[in-house]
Amino acid sequence: MVNKKKLNQKYRNKTKALIIAAGLGSRLKKHTENLPKCMLDFGGKTLLQKQLDAYRNCGVEDISVIRGYKKEKINYKGLRYFENTDYHNNNSLNSIFYAEKIINGNIIIAYSDILFDSSVVQRTLNSNHDISVVVDIDWRGYYIGRKDHPVTEAENVIFNSNNEVEKIGKIYTSSQEVHGEFIGMIKLSNRGAEIFKQQFNRLKKTYWNKPFQRSKTFQKAYLTDMIQELVDIGIKVHCVIIESGWEEIDTVEDYQKALKVFKKKFTNF
Repeated sequence: MVNKKKLNQKYRNKTKALIIAAGLGSRLKKHTENLPKCMLDFGGKTLLQKQLDAYRNCGVEDISVIRGYKKEKINYKGLRYFENTDYHNNNSLNSIFYAEKIINGNIIIAYSDILFDSSVVQRTLNSNHDISVVVDIDWRGYYIGRKDHPVTEAENVIFNSNNEVEKIGKIYTSSQEVHGEFIGMIKLSNRGAEIFKQQFNRLKKTYWNKPFQRSKTFQKAYLTDMIQELVDIGIKVHCVIIESGWEEIDTVEDYQKALKVFKKKFTNF
């Protein structure tokens, strides 16, 4: 008799992780003058090390990092590295595709500036959909007293009764119901990865140096622009629903707040 639990564990262990860590992190000011955002210290471990721990606690061992700004500062053993040589001029979407050759099989792709609990990874691994995005429905509390990164800059999500994305990106308005916030983590199955790559390369040919979704040019597109495009052409994108368990480290204010609270909230490292 087939042991489904063992099969599921085997499936999860084969999942890779790709961390997007090429950006300048200019909103963190002096903290990132000589360091990429993911190398900020949290109680003796860097933000990147915290992410690595969360992945490895869930059996994800095949981990790659896309470097750019101050790339020499990110140099942990046991990781595969890719170089975004044009990080000054592109954004998260195009950064991902410097690692295109490993975007296959089951893979989690995530921002490097998020501090998250291993339970977030575990829930993401449990999704069997081709394309899944992690959405926090308990998101509004993060923006109470958050001045440097206001709620209007949140990457919000509206989804239907089947937990499928309808709208994603900086779509917040006072009159529009928003169901959650995209935390910056997406999981692709092998089929999902092929769809993702095929559509990216098609769109790149069409929109290079032209406006794309909410971005002025395709080069400056965010991951959420790509996700919205997939939804617009009829490709289903499933929401993995979480309630807290993560923090975004985008500004000095975010970093100072996270330093105070992470010991209480992130206990599974």
